[in-house]
Amino acid sequence: MDYETLKLIWWALIGVLLIGFAITDGFDMGVGMLLRVIARTDIERRVMINTVGPHWEGNQVWLITAGGAIFAAWPMVYAAAFSGLYAALIITLLALFFRPVGFDYRSKIGDWRWREAWDWGLTIGGVVPALIFGVAFGNLLLGLPFNLDDLLRPSYEGSFWALLHPFALVCGLLSVAMLAMQGGAWLQLKTEGLLLSRARRITEITAWAVIGLFILAGIWLLLGVDGLHIVEGRPADEAITPLMKTVAAGNSGWQANFRAQPALYAIPLLGIIAALATALLSRRESNLVFVASSICLTAIILTPAVALFPFVMPSSVNPDISLTMWDATSSKLTLGLMLVAAAVFVPIILLYTAWCYRRMFGRVSKQYIEDNSHSSY
Repeated sequence: MDYETLKLIWWALIGVLLIGFAITDGFDMGVGMLLRVIARTDIERRVMINTVGPHWEGNQVWLITAGGAIFAAWPMVYAAAFSGLYAALIITLLALFFRPVGFDYRSKIGDWRWREAWDWGLTIGGVVPALIFGVAFGNLLLGLPFNLDDLLRPSYEGSFWALLHPFALVCGLLSVAMLAMQGGAWLQLKTEGLLLSRARRITEITAWAVIGLFILAGIWLLLGVDGLHIVEGRPADEAITPLMKTVAAGNSGWQANFRAQPALYAIPLLGIIAALATALLSRRESNLVFVASSICLTAIILTPAVALFPFVMPSSVNPDISLTMWDATSSKLTLGLMLVAAAVFVPIILLYTAWCYRRMFGRVSKQYIEDNSHSSY
């Protein structure tokens, strides 16, 4: 297999891993976000927690795998991101720490103050990572202030507070709304009674929020953000570095790929349609709501990925050294060996995950929590 094809395959595979994380870990983060929004009693909160109890640890593997794949396939992206986004990544990890201890220790003591504290921890563990992931995507579209020296060592020239650009914050709010919608859609499959009714209502509200924020971000991107395009570079099937190209800003923003291939406009349009379908299916009490929500997440994540292509990490201070999927990759041998490993183990993981979800499918009721109060979360 030629080097260019391997680069394309790993761009696609990393995208699949990130989408898998958003769909699976997204619904249990969404449940955490909604824990103090739609539940009124301790039993209702335990019902919500137990809807994701069998899955949440496995769902986080998608994030770990995506991080490992980026490290191995795009080492320069990994290095530059950790140099510049270190504070944001540490905050994300600290928020994620609330999840395992929150799930495992919340129900160990019956004191309401103990459980209230862990409820807030689970909420923080859902909201903060979702917000930061969205802000990170927004900053990729704006460009990050990093540079490379002659030895390809990255240096970051910005600050943590500079990441909180208004456009990036809109992307962060969009991310929060997406995962809250995904969590609400999941709860519609797993709960009953008043909790189910509230889940339907919050899913509908967040679906409309997703539509509004997605359209706002798209208009902002079209009118207020300059995109980049490669003016001159080496062939993609060669071993090249980020210093071997010339990049220029374009007044068409990040719309160049969509204008070159108008069929690609179907991706953001699908995101809006799927969000609208999620709202309507919630009102009609259809179990297809989770499918619609998952399609919405997939389309919205693909939209900036297609807009950026082939850029992975644009630089706002020196566009010529922006990292792309062509020049920030590992060697051909590394990508080939990784592909063999992925071809063997990814299908096994997918089959095992599908089997687990099939075996654990069913609604969680208040009666179940009361009958299994000592063994359930």
